Amino acid sequence: QVQLVESGGGLVQAGGSLRLSCAASGSISSINFMGWYRQAPGKQRELVAGVVTNGGSTNYADSVKGRFTISRDNAKNTLYLQMDSLKPEDTAVYYCNVRTRYGMPYWGQGTQVTVSS
Repeated sequence: QVQLVESGGGLVQAGGSLRLSCAASGSISSINFMGWYRQAPGKQRELVAGVVTNGGSTNYADSVKGRFTISRDNAKNTLYLQMDSLKPEDTAVYYCNVRTRYGMPYWGQGTQVTVSS
């Protein structure tokens, strides 16, 4: 079992920045992927950014490349998403996600990000 607690969402003006955090606990050693998804009203949940724990390779949605940065602090078992140059279309509920080497997914509770124009 893995538990995820997110923080850092909020309201920001277009062009501003926010940093999301996701603290993981439990069976940390079984995690092989960590990522951030988002879901806007009326839309499907989409992968925003992800990192493979073994090797550290990252991937980003085209819509956020160059603006968002995913990172980890292994000592704190925490995943981050630095979001810069935010746009109104980035408004969504953001979810932390991890997958274990057994294929089991775990989700955070979600945090609202609202970008005003």
